Amino acid sequence: MEATNKEVIFTRPHKTIYAAGDKVIKVFDERYTKADVLNEARNEALVEENTDLNIPALLEVSHMEEGWCLVREKVEGKTLEQLMQEEPEKLETYMEMFVDLQLDVHKQKVATIKRLRHKLMDQINSLKDLDATARYELATRLESMPKHTKLCHGDFNPSNVIVDQQNRLWIIDWAHAAQGNASADAAMTFLLFSLEDEKKAEIYMKLFCKKSDTARQYVNRWLPIVAAAQMTKKKEKEKDFLMRWIDVAEYQ
Repeated sequence: MEATNKEVIFTRPHKTIYAAGDKVIKVFDERYTKADVLNEARNEALVEENTDLNIPALLEVSHMEEGWCLVREKVEGKTLEQLMQEEPEKLETYMEMFVDLQLDVHKQKVATIKRLRHKLMDQINSLKDLDATARYELATRLESMPKHTKLCHGDFNPSNVIVDQQNRLWIIDWAHAAQGNASADAAMTFLLFSLEDEKKAEIYMKLFCKKSDTARQYVNRWLPIVAAAQMTKKKEKEKDFLMRWIDVAEYQ
């Protein structure tokens, strides 16, 4: 992949996103193995080929001087996160769009993508910040939850939704996609909102439960599980917050 004529448009921990003409290049640092990058590419390809969602086309998996990269078609527009920040008076409208889109994701089926339950179990078992008793209780709770096969994004937040110039919604960053229980996906989204803005988290949760006809108590039962999964990302500033969600769990 040629490294010339590109400009940084976004940075995240351990990855940088560049624009290069009509393409976007997502470059990973050395923390990401070749297998990690190929897994994300596989997820995107599976979702692109097996759903009717708007997904920027994956064009290439390559290697640059900075590291492994994914090359996608460029979608002109703003993220829902940007729009929520620029037009706070329209927060409810944008949140409705966001929830409706997530429900559209949950209607999809991608039979060959990894099962969310297996992914979460692996994350719980790998989490040495929790003692064996806590890991056992979380694993037991996870095993008791209903097993579904709905498509789950796994990192569904407004920064991963682009609104283009025709008001079409595009979903990016499918690294954590899996098939499983939609309420687990909603619990993760609520948690991601809560890490940044509790007001938005509450608006989101109420809308999701209303539109999906799901009891909030049921989504809440997933929160300790997804909090443990989020801890495996090893973001030190989130650790205390996530531990509180795990500690308040009433294990059965």
